[in-house]
Order: sequence, then C-alpha cells, then structure tokens
Amino acid sequence: MRVWLLRHGETDWNARRRYLGRTDLPLSGRGRLALIRADFAPDRVYVSPLGRTAETAELLFPGARQIVVPDLREMDFGVFEGKSWREMEDLPAYRAWVEGGCVDAPPGGESRRAFADRVCAAFASLVDGAAASGEARLVIVAHGGTQMASLERFALPRRDYFDWNGPLGGGFVLDAARWREERVLTLLDTVQYTGGEGR
Repeated sequence: MRVWLLRHGETDWNARRRYLGRTDLPLSGRGRLALIRADFAPDRVYVSPLGRTAETAELLFPGARQIVVPDLREMDFGVFEGKSWREMEDLPAYRAWVEGGCVDAPPGGESRRAFADRVCAAFASLVDGAAASGEARLVIVAHGGTQMASLERFALPRRDYFDWNGPLGGGFVLDAARWREERVLTLLDTVQYTGGEGR
C-alpha cells in the first residue's frame, strides 16, 4: 500500500508567514490558482475539518469522496495564532517557547506532545484501516504539522520534526509494506501539485 500525506495549498497567512493552526482560513486566490490536478484519482480522500484541506483535496482530486477526520487538524497555537514571528520576537512568552524548541504549549494552545499524540492516533488508525481492508493507497490532505508529527513518529529514514515540513500543495509518498509488523512507513518520494497561474 502507498500512503500520500499532503499539505493544503497556500492561504493568506501562509504567504504572510503567520502562525496558522485552528483558524479556518480558506485558500488564497493565488493558492487556488497554483494547485494542479494530481496525476491519479483516488475514490476517497481523508481531510481535516479545516476548509483549506477540503478545498485543496477538491482541486487535486476532483470528484473524490472526502472523509473528515477531526483529529488531523493543525496544532492550536493559542495566543500566537495569526501573528508572525516578527510581531512577537520581543514577547517573553514567544521567546521562551521558541528557545524551548517549540515543545511546550503556547499560552492558551497545545503542546507538541499533546498535538502529536492526537494526530498520530488518527493517522495510525487510517493506516490500520486501509491496510486491513487491502487498499492499494491511502490519501490524506491535512497540514504541515500533521505531516511533521506523523512522519517523525512513523517514517523511515528517521528525521527530526521540523525536517518533515512538506511544501504547500505537496508532501510525501510512503510505502506501508512494513506497517503491520513494525509500525513504520518508508519514504518513497516527495511530491508537489502546484504549477498553475498562482505559482
């Protein structure tokens, strides 16, 4: 089985380098125009409850049935949500968070461990289900954080959390041959489905 774990297309906050987690922003006009139809057509695609993933899935895989998985949603950045690092570089709480490796919970937000545990449980459940039913492929359109948390925990070769941040409108293709016995996925390829007018 092959697993595609993809990131949504560009939003205005992505373009402006603002923290985007729980806020339900749509794709920007440029983000929509940049996305191109994928080179395969799955019957179903799993998405987070945030609309930017559904929009992306519809553009990449028109007509595929979308199944919402609530726990695939992005990290909750608390009071940092919607702000750029430049706006917060002198804020003590932000400096402490960054200097601590962005591991602790931002004020009012979610710690990386809580986020990763939530996302990885949902991701593993999808892989388990697809493998048990003999699916040839599993396609997920979610978030950069979803990619980083899931692949740091389950993917080979081993990489640190931030090294798994895929491109907007793209992500990773993984092989699940070792999943049932070892709970690991092997990286096969990095893909990107952009190249339209908004690129």
